Amino acid sequence: MKQVSSTLRRLARRLFADESAQSRLIDALTNPRELPTAVVWVRDRPAQNPFTPLTSVDWLPDYVDLVDISERPGRHAVHDAGDIYCLDPSSVFAAAVLTQVSSADQIFDLCASPGGKSILAARRFPGASLLCNEVIGKRTAALISNLKRCQIERVQVASQDVSRLADERPRAADVVLVDAPCSGQSLIARGKKSPGCFHPATINMNANRQRRILSHAVRMVSPGGFLAYMTCTYSLKENERNVDWLLKKNPHLQAVDVPLLETYRSQWSEHPCYRLWPWTAVGAGSFTVLLQSVDSP
Repeated sequence: MKQVSSTLRRLARRLFADESAQSRLIDALTNPRELPTAVVWVRDRPAQNPFTPLTSVDWLPDYVDLVDISERPGRHAVHDAGDIYCLDPSSVFAAAVLTQVSSADQIFDLCASPGGKSILAARRFPGASLLCNEVIGKRTAALISNLKRCQIERVQVASQDVSRLADERPRAADVVLVDAPCSGQSLIARGKKSPGCFHPATINMNANRQRRILSHAVRMVSPGGFLAYMTCTYSLKENERNVDWLLKKNPHLQAVDVPLLETYRSQWSEHPCYRLWPWTAVGAGSFTVLLQSVDSP
């Protein structure tokens, strides 16, 4: 086993009192395993599937296959043709909260690049209009490229600060997606690098940035509309603690139960939040919650 950093050990202890659970998290991050790829069929899956799907899981929509990474779906002709989009299964898990939204005409994806959540939302709500915002200008090229390749219609791409966007489009979206910039701890479970991701300073910086984004995202949710908040990190401050903070500041919001994800319900909040852990061998891990505006703010 690789050397375990003290910051990773502290994170494991903060999350779990049980030593076996601590060891399970540490092992998943110090000994990354090959994880499957989620293949999103942007258009109908062909009768002759070019891939061999792995065993499905209950939260996976019928237009997504789990595929062994050795099949390299991102290099297949159907990828070049824009028929599929490939991403970590954890992202599909996070977007599964949208199963509790019956319909949506206007969707805002506030941290959209490279486009995976926008494409999942477009697949979930055919005919909806999408506003895909990416404040970091150099990241918009990948976003636009993926949206064009997958031929996503009724979409607008913006690169604005969320405060300005909220001023311009208050209470305008049925669904607001915040796949927030985070410390990226789950990248380690995929064998990638994320320097300083367990350090308290990194976590605090990201938690504060996320709160700023969320405070403006709330302003864009229409009455009765939804806010989906998700990250690809494990820290409490960036996940459950941000949800608790947001709900305390916005009493017109309430967290929505997602029965499909009940098995994955978080133990660190009184509100229904959901986590996927890397030791499930399905994805690298993610956090997700669905909030609804039930009264006028």
